[in-house]
Amino acid sequence: MRTSKYRKKIKLTDKQKKMIAGIAAAGVLGGAVFFFTYFHVENVEVMGSGHYTEDEIKEMILRGPMASNSILAPLLYSREKAGDIPYVEGFTVSRTDRNTIVISVKEKKPVGCIPYLDSYIYFDRNGIFIESDRTRDEAVPFFDGIQVEQVVKDEKLPIEDTVLNTAVALSTIFAKNDMIPDHIQFDDNSDISLLYGDITVLLGKDEYLEDKMTRVIAILPQLSGQKGILHMENVTNSSKTITFEAEVEEATAENWTGGYDENGEYTGDGEYDENGRYVGPRPMSALDYALENWVGGYDEEGDYTGAGEYDADMNYVGPAPTQETIDAMGDWTGGYNEEGGFTGTGEYDREGNYVGPNPNDGSSGEDDSSEEDYSGESGGYEEDYDEEDSYSEDSYSEDSYSEDYGYDDSYDEDYDSGEDYGYDDSYSEDYGDEGY
Repeated sequence: MRTSKYRKKIKLTDKQKKMIAGIAAAGVLGGAVFFFTYFHVENVEVMGSGHYTEDEIKEMILRGPMASNSILAPLLYSREKAGDIPYVEGFTVSRTDRNTIVISVKEKKPVGCIPYLDSYIYFDRNGIFIESDRTRDEAVPFFDGIQVEQVVKDEKLPIEDTVLNTAVALSTIFAKNDMIPDHIQFDDNSDISLLYGDITVLLGKDEYLEDKMTRVIAILPQLSGQKGILHMENVTNSSKTITFEAEVEEATAENWTGGYDENGEYTGDGEYDENGRYVGPRPMSALDYALENWVGGYDEEGDYTGAGEYDADMNYVGPAPTQETIDAMGDWTGGYNEEGGFTGTGEYDREGNYVGPNPNDGSSGEDDSSEEDYSGESGGYEEDYDEEDSYSEDSYSEDSYSEDYGYDDSYDEDYDSGEDYGYDDSYSEDYGDEGY
């Protein structure tokens, strides 16, 4: 029996076509929503970044909407060359699970920086100029003694190979011990100096650097709080001579550390510090010098009382100097006359150096307080004017001038200038070089 198969062609209406298209679109949209939701990045890990923080790396690399998808981010954001990110050579983005991606950074490794114009030039171990910045990175050694005339980014700096090799060697040593100095200086003879705060380390030539730096690292903590020069330039295979040349600061009344006696008790005038070290007597302050050399102290009858406001020649000089008097002088160091006496207005300092008048009071510097009224019985000029306010030639009397009360700018030659009270810095000889 023969059978026939018939195929009936179904023709969709426009309404049906739209319905199917809508279902397909909904399916695609649903799939997209599922794709971006299911593979949404919730965790980002950063590896290999030492120059930037994790947040800075994320902000610089994951830019754009696709960065939030753990499938697309590795495909779109990995780059072999990160030209627009300083200190970064390249980076890769990978997925560890559906919600986590990892950014692996390959950084450019600067071994040092040098000054150039108003910036810092960073270079790698091959001397290649890798970046420049107006701000110095304290974690990168700063070579203050290497000068260049011209630089080109991504090209080798015009630095001698011997100097570059020394810089790389030092940078490697610093990195091992986390002891980066504030400055590394090369002088004209290629001698190396390191600056750690107030301590200067003289390494000398590029010889036995490892041995020298091992000793420097061990000694520096013992020199905390001191100033001076640590001499390492004589360290060799056969000699380990190391000396510390301490900078002895001149003791003043302000920085004097004494006041303790030999038993460690504070007396205020003891000649030892709190650690039992002899520091000598308390130096004289500016007020001490002024009082010691004050020209006053005499009363009106010429008797010395110590508090009188006249000098030995009966010139009025005012009250004795006080701390307020010294403070009012500001930075001016004058107040002494040529003979070393303190007048408060003299134009010399206590060392005998001319410093000019006191700029704080606008005076000429000479004490004119002695030029009081010498009229009448005391002598001088009489206030004798005629009715027309004209000066009378007869108003001056030759006898009216008294030599006893005239201004006399001379001083007693026997007056003690106070030189014996100057600070004698010879005591610092006891603080010679310390050997290590």
